[in-house]
Amino acid sequence: MRTLVVEDDPAIAADLCHALEKAGFRTEACADGEEAWFLGDTEDFDLVVLDLGLPQLDGLTVLKRWRANERTLPVLILTARGAWTERVEGIEAGADDYLPKPFRMEELVARARALVRRAAGHGASQQVHGRLRLDTNLMTVTVDGVPREVTSLEYRLLAYLMLHRDRVVPAAELLEHLYGDSDGRQGNALEALLSRLRRKLGPGIVATRRGFGYGLGPPADPA
Repeated sequence: MRTLVVEDDPAIAADLCHALEKAGFRTEACADGEEAWFLGDTEDFDLVVLDLGLPQLDGLTVLKRWRANERTLPVLILTARGAWTERVEGIEAGADDYLPKPFRMEELVARARALVRRAAGHGASQQVHGRLRLDTNLMTVTVDGVPREVTSLEYRLLAYLMLHRDRVVPAAELLEHLYGDSDGRQGNALEALLSRLRRKLGPGIVATRRGFGYGLGPPADPA
């Protein structure tokens, strides 16, 4: 899932990105409130991890601006400030969850996963669609109860389709959430990735609706 990490401490930002990427998220980082506000207001993220103590604009102001512009992206606030009044202020400003520093990285990852699932309307860690089952905590994939080995990128693609299984996901949206602006978006990267995934999962799991995008379930057209 595409995640924006907003943290001005380079070491903490690096640790956050590393932990989230190991958990299947694709991260982008920025270190000041002005850039964070612009990115969150103009691009689509599945999650934002937002520190409150930022240069340029503080995190609370950034969050209030997003919500005023009807940006509904899930936001997990991080802060070294422990006062309960500030937690209440953050929640009332539109935060979806709040984690005071210092924190365990395992707890942050668990909360991040839960926020993404809830935002998509699927609260359980075990995600099931027909013959396909994903365990979003263990990052495992089974088809008809049989484990299937997938790469981290293949898992991210499958997890995104699972979270959005009630609709067709356009190719451009998948590319953005898998690769961002990297070179991986060039050529037939997405088709090659889907082809490898279909070979591993078998027919009928990942569907193509030609001219519209991709989803889970029987394909509208033979893929």
